[in-house]
Amino acid sequence: MGGRRVRGVALVAVGLAAALGVGACGAGGEDAGSDSVAPAADGGAGRDQVAEGGADNGRPGGGADRDQAAPGGTGGADLRVDQRSIIYAGTMQVRVDDVEAAAREAITAVTAAGGFVGADERSSRAAEARAALTLRVPADRFTAVIDKLAGLGRQERREIRTEDVTEQVVDLDARIATQRARVESARKLLARATSVDELVRLENEVGTRQADLAALEARKRRLADLTSLSTITVTFLGQDASTAEEEADLGFLAGLGGGWTAFLASARVLLTVLGAVLPFAVVIGVPLWLLLRWRRRVRARRTPPAGPSPAVPTPPGPPGGPVSAPPPVPAARSGP
Repeated sequence: MGGRRVRGVALVAVGLAAALGVGACGAGGEDAGSDSVAPAADGGAGRDQVAEGGADNGRPGGGADRDQAAPGGTGGADLRVDQRSIIYAGTMQVRVDDVEAAAREAITAVTAAGGFVGADERSSRAAEARAALTLRVPADRFTAVIDKLAGLGRQERREIRTEDVTEQVVDLDARIATQRARVESARKLLARATSVDELVRLENEVGTRQADLAALEARKRRLADLTSLSTITVTFLGQDASTAEEEADLGFLAGLGGGWTAFLASARVLLTVLGAVLPFAVVIGVPLWLLLRWRRRVRARRTPPAGPSPAVPTPPGPPGGPVSAPPPVPAARSGP
């Protein structure tokens, strides 16, 4: 009986211990679950705040985080316009009352903007005067100068072209850096040359690589000039000056004028050809003509003069009588 009681007490103790262990595990799981849910809630709130900050593009600070994160992304800096290399070129035509005054004002405006005049071509013929200017202005003043020129008269035509050369500039920078490294490596090898043949070969290699580097740098300077200074080609026209875009006149007078112009052009061509042939005709034709004339005179001297023809004698007969028939010709005798 004592042994059974001891075993029963032991079993009860083991059951109580098992029950206590299960309760402790359940409490620990609840604590862990609550701990895991709290960071998730905090993370969700953080994502909401980031989303609101990203959507708020107009408020200060809304795009700051995005700008800071852009360098870490792919090509974030290339999306900014002020960091791209763009070539601006404009062509415009303005009709003004005074062409010379408009040209002077255009040059003054360009000089004040920090640019210069690349070409200047003018023709002054009263109301048909014309002035064609090629202006180079800084890229950041391009639009302002265009508007200034358009305000000098009545703008008839404007054309603005842009070319994005950012990829070319980036490619040239990379190629220039690589070529410089190649030149430096070739110079190091040249300094360690031990024979004449190796020295000559390395000198040629260094010269070739330096020439390639100079060509790349020249292209880079050309692109830098085109991107830093924009080109504006403006044509100022007088009130009566005609343009190439105007439709040609029709009618009898227009046809007569066109025919007269074509005749004058043909006459000029003919006179040009005649002037080109005349020296050859004088140098070759005159001696040839004198030679032919001399030969004719020689032939005329050698040929005897033509005289009167001799008289043919007539057979005798009675004067005034009938003309007798000629005597018969004896027949030829045949042989025996």
